[in-house]
Amino acid sequence: METAQGKDFNTSGSFDHICKALFASAAEGLIIAGSDGKIVMMNQRAEDMFGYEASELVGARISQLVPGPLREQHEHNTLRYMAKPSRRTMGNGLDLIALRKDGTTFPVEISLNHLTLDGEGYAMALISDITLRKSAEMELANLNEDLERRVQERTRELRDSQQLYTVIARNFPNGTINVFDRDFNYVFADGRELFRLGITSEELIGTNYLTRLVPAAREAMAEKLKAVFGGQNASFDIEVESKHFEIHAVPLRDSVGEITRILVVETNITQQKRAATDILKALEKERQLNELKSRFVSMASHEFRTPLSTILTSLSLITKYTNPEQEEMRQKHYNRIRTSIHHLTSILNDFLSLDKLETGLLACNPESLDLRAMLEEHIDEMQSMCKPGQGIELVYEGEVEAHLDRNMFRNIMLNLISNAIKYSPDNGAVEIKAVVLEGKVRIDVRDHGIGIPEADRQHIFERFFRANNATNIQGTGLGLNIVKKYLDLMNGDIWFESEPGKGTVFSIVLPQKLAL
Repeated sequence: METAQGKDFNTSGSFDHICKALFASAAEGLIIAGSDGKIVMMNQRAEDMFGYEASELVGARISQLVPGPLREQHEHNTLRYMAKPSRRTMGNGLDLIALRKDGTTFPVEISLNHLTLDGEGYAMALISDITLRKSAEMELANLNEDLERRVQERTRELRDSQQLYTVIARNFPNGTINVFDRDFNYVFADGRELFRLGITSEELIGTNYLTRLVPAAREAMAEKLKAVFGGQNASFDIEVESKHFEIHAVPLRDSVGEITRILVVETNITQQKRAATDILKALEKERQLNELKSRFVSMASHEFRTPLSTILTSLSLITKYTNPEQEEMRQKHYNRIRTSIHHLTSILNDFLSLDKLETGLLACNPESLDLRAMLEEHIDEMQSMCKPGQGIELVYEGEVEAHLDRNMFRNIMLNLISNAIKYSPDNGAVEIKAVVLEGKVRIDVRDHGIGIPEADRQHIFERFFRANNATNIQGTGLGLNIVKKYLDLMNGDIWFESEPGKGTVFSIVLPQKLAL
């Protein structure tokens, strides 16, 4: 393909054809521009996205795809980027807008990469139309607003309900109306609550009200009712033997104006309390679910896009290194592709494991296994993920036979080992110590990496949680949550010790032989 500068981007070889096919069929728009800001190449998805044929844009300035008021700033940013190119997200934290041929605009997300070919620099933009995502975010915001409205409505309904029950209590429903003298003896008592309890009014007259309360509630109730005898109205709730009562008390004056008795209206509001608690729990669960969905969409979008972009870029660049002396560069990109594939596989495994665990479809199936051989197998499997100079060391003590769920144990160890590798620096050792003693299996996985901040430790086993010092390291925040759930299913336990900047050791303990 001839570019605006006359450069030929075609190379020979079947692998080159594969790369061209990947470029042409990529699900996202791809545009390559020269150091002068002019377009030299674009794929079919970019053509469809902007409504142009490639022939209309090759040689044109890339700012043609930016709305008019933003072009001058875009030109300035393009020249500044080409002067000092780097791999990054364009307009980080900003809402980017692109312009179609027909004059309509749409929101985009752009990742920039750079390459040098025959001594000339080029910028490659990976463009995603995020119209649907923006709509989803707006829908989520509307859902949250609706949730807040519903909370307010439910709160108002609860308040109105309390007022309604106050009126009903004065007409003897689901409660009692009582009159006490200054010694808190019953002068009058009636109401449906008495009949429900199998008590007659005659049985209460002359008896002391406080003696019917549990000892822990008597003193507080006496103080509140004494205040009513002092001329104050009182309204409050009490709990007696897991039952909730709403109390309204007012002073009763005799013919000369002295307060000799008080009127106390009791309403059994146990059901209302439970209903209010259930409503608040349901609303909180709904809020957490909305938050979980939002975090999942954000995390999945980022975690899948990054390795896919790396794979695509490395595949494109590998085709440029055709000489034998460029083997080191080819191998570098092969390793990046392999690491990205490992990461994608890990993400998918986490999602599948979480789904099975959350739906209760996963059962523990213990079997006899050689624990030492399994650990050596897992270590060998993870060697390819090690950073330069990293190594995995195993110290094993005790019996080798154990009776565990093979798949669960494998997932536990792969998660712990991959975390130790991921959060450790180059040339840092990952140390694994396994001890089988007195019917217990204890395994410690130690790294010498960044450690876990004190403020984050209480949340480390929660879903989607990432420590503050790990935001720039790839991960879903699901691994340790899944490990904890697997250990629960196998009657195991997990804990950790960590020192920021010096490393972390995760320790697990399992029964040596799980019962079938």
